[in-house]
Amino acid sequence: MDEKRGGVMSTADALASTTYSAGDQRQLGRIHDALAADEALDPLPRYYLVGSGTDEPIELPEEIYQVLRQAVDAMQKGLSVTISPTSQTLTTQQAADLLGISRPTLIKTLDSGKLPYTRSGTHRRLALTDVLDYREKRRQEQYATIEALSVEVDESTDIDKMLDDLKSARKAVSTKRRAR
Repeated sequence: MDEKRGGVMSTADALASTTYSAGDQRQLGRIHDALAADEALDPLPRYYLVGSGTDEPIELPEEIYQVLRQAVDAMQKGLSVTISPTSQTLTTQQAADLLGISRPTLIKTLDSGKLPYTRSGTHRRLALTDVLDYREKRRQEQYATIEALSVEVDESTDIDKMLDDLKSARKAVSTKRRAR
């Protein structure tokens, strides 16, 4: 129900971005502690939604549990939470924003075939799942690059040898990047 209007929320209102702030901090703390305690005992706990009716409880899907968990964690830290529904199909600008890159960089990525897309007339459209998968792949590649560039250092390591090893690692990463 939309309390401002005294009626049912319209579909447009229900799909608009909405920001929520924590109300009862004590109750929120209890929820946070219960979720954390359950996760400590079982890394994949199961939760159920119980309504006021006589229906059987409904098990929450993993995705909804993760949304709840993230919202509770943020509110526990004194932050507000914004729920912003997103289409399963993104424009190039939406995808670029999600990836944290410029639209021209995204277009180059699309043209190189690294990320699939479809055309709707003259406009490119990307599946949200493809963009999320690409973002995760990029993140893993970044971690691998950081790992490749890291050098073990101890007091007995010759500084010139360490610099040579680091130079070789950078060169290997650069060569690998150019080969793509």
